[in-house]
Amino acid sequence: MKDEKVVKALISRRNFVQRSVQGAIGLAALPTILGSCSNWKGANDRVVVGHIGVGSRGTDELMSYFLPLREAMNIAVCDTFKDRRETTANRINQFYKENNFPTRHCSTYRDMDEMLQRKDIDVVHITTPDHWHVLAAIKAARAGKHIMLAKPLGLSYPQNLMLAKELKANNVKFHYGTQQRTVEHMKLGYDLIRDGAIGEIGRVDIWAPGKNDVPVPVCNEVPIPPDFDFERWSGPAPLRPYCPDRVTNNSSWFNNDYSIGFLAGWGAHPLDILVWILKDKVNNSYSCQGRGEYWPAGGLYNNILSWDVNCKYQNGLELHFVSTDVALKGMLDHRTRKDGDGTTFYGTKGWISLSRSSAQSDIPEINQKLNNFPKHENGGIKGENNTMGRRFLAVARGKEPELCPLDEAMISDTISHMGDIAIRTGRKVTWDPKAGEVIGDPDANKLYIRDMRSPYIM
Repeated sequence: MKDEKVVKALISRRNFVQRSVQGAIGLAALPTILGSCSNWKGANDRVVVGHIGVGSRGTDELMSYFLPLREAMNIAVCDTFKDRRETTANRINQFYKENNFPTRHCSTYRDMDEMLQRKDIDVVHITTPDHWHVLAAIKAARAGKHIMLAKPLGLSYPQNLMLAKELKANNVKFHYGTQQRTVEHMKLGYDLIRDGAIGEIGRVDIWAPGKNDVPVPVCNEVPIPPDFDFERWSGPAPLRPYCPDRVTNNSSWFNNDYSIGFLAGWGAHPLDILVWILKDKVNNSYSCQGRGEYWPAGGLYNNILSWDVNCKYQNGLELHFVSTDVALKGMLDHRTRKDGDGTTFYGTKGWISLSRSSAQSDIPEINQKLNNFPKHENGGIKGENNTMGRRFLAVARGKEPELCPLDEAMISDTISHMGDIAIRTGRKVTWDPKAGEVIGDPDANKLYIRDMRSPYIM
């Protein structure tokens, strides 16, 4: 019972979103963030941003990552929910009006294709439901827009390859929204591990929440509201009977039509830290096997909600990837803080463990460095709300190289898929990144290839 309470506290996405909103509310300190109007170089020197998907997460990121930045001009929002796009556009227009900033009116769009036709938009920020992520990014790349794409990546490896091709063909910059690469204690951990502070890495433990503490709804079909485009919301996914529960965040995360659950949806965060630090080691062939549990049968949710996956790389590196409920049964005993997600690197000289709000090591001098950061009252390390947006704009402007590139997103996302496939098939699967397929197992390989529903075919 104690563990159950801990899990609930650790994985509350509501708390995380609340913190993001509070950061956005901090816009009361606008003079500090934006400076006076006299500091502006003019609208032509600002990056013009369009937003695709302005639900709870999309709006939070817009308010935290983009609206406070003087170098950004937010002029377009797109969403299949009429009230979402109109409310968000009104908030943007009101913000600029109240602060007397030179800008253009923020327009609303139901159809992303129509928004992407605008020549004045430089970049797009995509936070659609998971099943739209890669398709929307492909459309944006073909329109020549630089892209900040929410995690996880996609449901089909061939579509990931198509996105990579379009980015290159259209000279488009990509920024994966895994959030943590701009955090100072993560960057310190990166430097320490890359510099050999804990020796040669032989094993990595990774954990992430498997579910939200919500009941499983049953989808009883009802008429589609007139101000919601359900057909377009479904997009490339199968067109199922409509009910309000089908089009929530939870359904997007926990229904297999739209995602593979938090294996990728939350696993993307700590897995990204693995790939960021050990790209050369994890960009080769590996095998995975594991076990997992699913949401109860008969309801709308049908993805894996608890998992224990072991992977071994051709070079000998071992990876243990589990859900938080499994991690609390011993994996986190070395940590003072039992954070809900994280990545622990074990080397020949010691270990370093990194998570969103903490960092630890069994080497005293390293541990002291990792904890030398401002902290909240609860002991968690403080972070900045608008760092990811600022860095994305710098990438789009060509002021710095891509921080979160697509090839690394594909590596981390594929680990999630191999875990999902290993559990669903009940056998060991081997991924070959050069061949881009599961080796010697055509049936397993098919699970990483999704057909798109017409007319949403690229």
